[in-house]
Amino acid sequence: MSTTATAQSDATIKVASYFAEDHPQNVAIRDVFKPYVEAHSDMQIKIYPNSSLGDERQYTNGVRTGSIEMAISGMGLQTADPRIGFPEWPFLFSDYDQAQRLLNGPISQKIDPIFRKLGAEPLAWTANGFRVFSSNKKITSLDDFKGFKLRMPNLSLYVQVGQALGANVQTLGMSEVYPALEQGVVDGQDNPLATLYRSGWYEVQSHVLDSRHMFSPNVYLMNKRFYDALSDDDKAVIREAAQRAMEKEWALMRSTDAEIKDKLIAAGLEITEPSDAFHADMVAAMQPIYADFIQRYDWAEAWLDELHQQLEQ
Repeated sequence: MSTTATAQSDATIKVASYFAEDHPQNVAIRDVFKPYVEAHSDMQIKIYPNSSLGDERQYTNGVRTGSIEMAISGMGLQTADPRIGFPEWPFLFSDYDQAQRLLNGPISQKIDPIFRKLGAEPLAWTANGFRVFSSNKKITSLDDFKGFKLRMPNLSLYVQVGQALGANVQTLGMSEVYPALEQGVVDGQDNPLATLYRSGWYEVQSHVLDSRHMFSPNVYLMNKRFYDALSDDDKAVIREAAQRAMEKEWALMRSTDAEIKDKLIAAGLEITEPSDAFHADMVAAMQPIYADFIQRYDWAEAWLDELHQQLEQ
């Protein structure tokens, strides 16, 4: 074995994320990925939750450069290649089964090579969840978004979605969301239920609109040079551990949505299901975004057609 491979075989793998320690993403890494890797190899896993190695942009760039071995990343690298943002296009998926099947199938087959070109080896696609809006007032129609100060991630797609609904969009990092909500700098934010609850933002909000307007995936990304230098046996261990953790994480996300809704209601929040008419209005508001993407990207229409064919199967 080469010196490099020998050094890799007993490496400590840092795993970074912005998720709280009890979020399903960290639970799956802590309870499945870490023990499997450590039981089947000489590698050690060290987990860094809660943006302790920086925000998502910082730690994802760390994976690309090699200063961090692994991360649970969202689709932030769509800033480098817009195709990475495709799975988050609004109202693309209707349930977890659809999302898991397509993300770990035809979508990953298209996007995984793009990650590799950016210096990151994708190991498995997991679920951040369907995004909802939390707010300091009840939202029952598009009119309620007018003048609404909505925090969104600093990504063009998210900004477009918020603006299409009529909101006054402000971009903030994850660590800035709680004080911004508490101080009234913003009126609300969008994220999956698990993130809303585990991050404690529900403490400074009064309502949730269960809009499910976007699905946010995550990907286990590993620095490609680090991964490529592993022995075949260690690569197999990493792959198997990632698959097992992925299955655990999807199962946790499926089971916790209803539980978290109950906890939010118990905490005093009111959860609103959009009426059929309101849902249709939100979907219609997204159509200019789709038209823009189809005009701007020569791959967009073909990707959408293929996805719709897959959904019909």
